[in-house]
Amino acid sequence: MNASALRQLLPGLVLVAAITAVAHFLGEQFPLMGGAVAGILLGLAIRSRFKISETQLPGVRFAGKQLLQWSIVGLGLALPIGAVLDTGLKSLSVTLVTLSLAFASAFVFGRLLKIPTKLCVLIGGGTAICGGSAIAAMTPVVKPDDHETAFSLSTIFLFNIVAVLTFPVLGQWLGLSDSGFGLWAGTAINDTSSVVAAAYSWSKEAGDYATIVKLSRAMLIIPVTLILSFVFTRRNAVNADGSAAKRPGIRHAIPGFILCFVIASLFNGYLPQALTSAAHSVSTVLITAALTAIGLSTDLGKMKHTGWRPIALGLLVWITVAASSLLMQHLGGHW
Repeated sequence: MNASALRQLLPGLVLVAAITAVAHFLGEQFPLMGGAVAGILLGLAIRSRFKISETQLPGVRFAGKQLLQWSIVGLGLALPIGAVLDTGLKSLSVTLVTLSLAFASAFVFGRLLKIPTKLCVLIGGGTAICGGSAIAAMTPVVKPDDHETAFSLSTIFLFNIVAVLTFPVLGQWLGLSDSGFGLWAGTAINDTSSVVAAAYSWSKEAGDYATIVKLSRAMLIIPVTLILSFVFTRRNAVNADGSAAKRPGIRHAIPGFILCFVIASLFNGYLPQALTSAAHSVSTVLITAALTAIGLSTDLGKMKHTGWRPIALGLLVWITVAASSLLMQHLGGHW
């Protein structure tokens, strides 16, 4: 990053850093809430009262995306690859069931609500896999209209916020263990940022478990995108000008930070305990900063204009995924 780019990002990063410091303090004072939840609430509150200036937006957007990805890589340094593989395999059955039910419920409820097929696919995939990343990966294949992409992103993000705020409370009420809550958060919350925020507000053990489950789940972008590419090939075979449509390379569907997480985890066994502990602490602060930036980037007013049908669909699919995850845990003895 050159000096000019850094100067462009600095105003927004300073704003995020200041709010993150307050959120981190509140998280220490109120451990049940945690710094990440405090950060997103402060960000939302500030954005609802004040307009973020044009000079601050680049830095805020950078923090919301890049800092989150860096934090995930940092968590990889603190997690041994053996634990990653073991947890990923143990959670696979729950993940596959919730994925299947997410798409099935999206189509069933979408038909009842008379929602277009492409919007159903985006909401179902975003809920099933990893929120905005899944929607971004599916968009070149599904080729939805711009408003459908916006509706799906707004709907998914709404329930990300709801999950961060409600899952820890519901988990306490249900009496979930650390691993049980981690598995629930990792399979039933949409976006990576929301998963780590909710799970680490519960406990470090739950956060580590949920992070692995979530990243294992995110890898399902690859087969899902391949299947959707096959399904939508005939529909999207020709461009508007009559030329053959170009298929997106599948390598673009693999989030780079997931691969970096795996590589970082491979190095865990060769690093001293002090370094891995420091990596985990820094990652926790970066997560708080990323959630703060996401809160600052969210215009709740625009979300009101998406209409009630996509939101209703998102709610129904989300409830289906959350309930099926708990049911699978109960049947498998994870609870």
